[in-house]
Amino acid sequence: MERSILKTTLSLLICLNTGFFYAQTAAEAPIYPFNDPSLSTEKRVEDLVNRLTLEEKAWQMMHNSPAIERLGIPEYNWWNEALHGIGRSGVATVFPQAIGMGATFDEDLILEVATAISDEARATHNTAVKHGYRRQYSGLTFWTPNINIFRDPRWGRGQETYGEDPFLTALLGTAFVKGLQGDHPKYLKTAAAAKHYAVHSGPEKLRHEFNAVASPKDMWETYLPAFKALVDADVETIMCAYNATNGEPCCANKYLLQDVLRDKWNFDGHIVSDCWALVDFYEGHNVVETPEEAAALGIKSGVNLNCGSVYPSLVEAVNQGLVTEAEIDEQLAILLKTKFKLGLFDPAEDNPYSQLSAENLDTDENRALARKVAQKSIVLLKNDDVLPLKNDLSKYFITGPNATSIEVLLGNYHGINPNLVTILEGLAGAIEPQSQMQYRQGTLLNHPNANPQDWASPNAGNSDATIAVLGISGVLEGEEGESIASETFGDRLDYNLPRNQIDYLKKLNEAAGDAPLIAVITGGSPMNLQEVHELADAVLLVWYPGEEGGNAVADVIFGKVSPSGRLPITFPKSLDDLPPYEDYTMEGRTYKYMNEEPMYPFGFGLSFTDFTYSDISLSDKKIRKGNSLNAAITVTNTGNAKAEEVVQLYVSDLNASVRAPKYQLFGVQRIELEPGASEELTFEITPEMMELVNLEGERVLEPGDFKIYLGGSSPGKRSTELGVAPTKEAIFTLK
Repeated sequence: MERSILKTTLSLLICLNTGFFYAQTAAEAPIYPFNDPSLSTEKRVEDLVNRLTLEEKAWQMMHNSPAIERLGIPEYNWWNEALHGIGRSGVATVFPQAIGMGATFDEDLILEVATAISDEARATHNTAVKHGYRRQYSGLTFWTPNINIFRDPRWGRGQETYGEDPFLTALLGTAFVKGLQGDHPKYLKTAAAAKHYAVHSGPEKLRHEFNAVASPKDMWETYLPAFKALVDADVETIMCAYNATNGEPCCANKYLLQDVLRDKWNFDGHIVSDCWALVDFYEGHNVVETPEEAAALGIKSGVNLNCGSVYPSLVEAVNQGLVTEAEIDEQLAILLKTKFKLGLFDPAEDNPYSQLSAENLDTDENRALARKVAQKSIVLLKNDDVLPLKNDLSKYFITGPNATSIEVLLGNYHGINPNLVTILEGLAGAIEPQSQMQYRQGTLLNHPNANPQDWASPNAGNSDATIAVLGISGVLEGEEGESIASETFGDRLDYNLPRNQIDYLKKLNEAAGDAPLIAVITGGSPMNLQEVHELADAVLLVWYPGEEGGNAVADVIFGKVSPSGRLPITFPKSLDDLPPYEDYTMEGRTYKYMNEEPMYPFGFGLSFTDFTYSDISLSDKKIRKGNSLNAAITVTNTGNAKAEEVVQLYVSDLNASVRAPKYQLFGVQRIELEPGASEELTFEITPEMMELVNLEGERVLEPGDFKIYLGGSSPGKRSTELGVAPTKEAIFTLK
């Protein structure tokens, strides 16, 4: 009798501690081996799988897994988002959009961001479960980061990425995963996901049926390296994409899922389908005819979790002999390991992350971090000695369709916050009390004004400075179905800014005369800014800067900080300079392969000071295969403002036997220098940086000459024309 009471009491405690308590008596909630933290994860998973019916197994592999009350297991929704802060859930810190984080070129900062996000993620989950809420977006499995390569500026979802470069994407993506998943020896803080595996970057309209054709060279040189880096960083989840790659749907692609991911890279986490991607097996790609066949194909392809509606058909698929229950068990076991890693079956006191609560949400520290990231993401594209502005001028005129827009702070996959600081609010909060500030919208986002009477632009003529906030927003670019003002499913097939904005800027230019005209541009992708560059005295690209965006813009405009953001993607002069959108070849794309001179090059960004570089000093000029060398350079702040410089290392193979990138980014160091100060930096040049990807997709080392570039932007005359100090070069030979 006493043993029975003890067993009942312990069972009740476990259910309460883990949040798994239901309206059932303690006697109905026995302790099973899968509840025992002292057992190995493998034994706990095996025990749990063996207790499930076939129907329960099928539903546990769905994103909206229902409760199994007889085992004391609550419902769990796997679908959650945290692209730049907790998305689509409760109040949380809204950081700059991913492309803005890419513009920081700062892995340490991004690790700090992801750590703050995972703090808030655990706090949100713990608070929701405490109150009995287990809705979608309350879980601990986050389908982020998006590490697809932003190969073409027309892709509306490119804003979700870190840009066009595999090295930078891998660097920042790895930091983000580490911050989300934490460093506890037993428990995951949250589970991150690398998406969308693997060759996926538009067109949005065709994504459910499109076949992306990529050569082995492009696959291993461009599309796969960031995924490999995140697998090496122990990312818990891989999301397979909607489209097909080289003739097979990504979620049924043997080469990608089995040969590369499982066999070559030894990935041991779980694979989730993009949402309703398995439906595309029979409605888009037409590789099967029924949901049952799609479910069986998903299991046989190694998809452990189905976001969508297909896996309930596994029961009938077994009955039809299309798949076996043993095959389902194998894939389910991989998925369930993630739940155990998250501690969802363990007492709360065993897991330090269970202590995070509502007090950890939307903190002052996280708000300050959001402001810091936004500051470092802002890219100064032009400055005719008008910035920084004094904050005590007689009158400022703020105008443009995006000056008061909350939409341009958010981007997509965003959270919400009760204190979103618009650009107008940030500027207004930064000026002295004796100064005037006036605001008129002046023009709409993307439609001509209905009223031809212009009462706005004349204000530029009687103001000491005019700040026009122009650009695009998430209503014009984004995911299929989300960009409600886009006629092209979120993609940007027109590279230009809306014509009405340019016409309005011309009026402001005429009215302003000799007074400064500053253009602040919002958006998540390259756009044609040639006319903006000609009409404005200064141009700032601020992306979608998050909850503190307005304050960060003000910090830069009024000189509280010097801009230090760098472009993580090339701005071509015209879409005519690029291959067709549907063509996935890398020839003619990105800074590594473009032949045409860009409007703004990759890695470019100006400062409020000047930096000079000494000549590169090499530790060796001739090395043998397998050896590394060091490249050293001294950077000096020769201007009058304290500022950060983003020093970039590029390597070029001068004797490649096949087509190779003109040069590739392989190193980044951020430094802060006072006026007149210098710092010597050293970069290690490793054998991996010298490898060539041949036509078969193999990485090989070929002897020959290599050139190193060190500077504040990618090499090329365009960077120098726009005001960046010339890149320094040095050559070494690999024997």
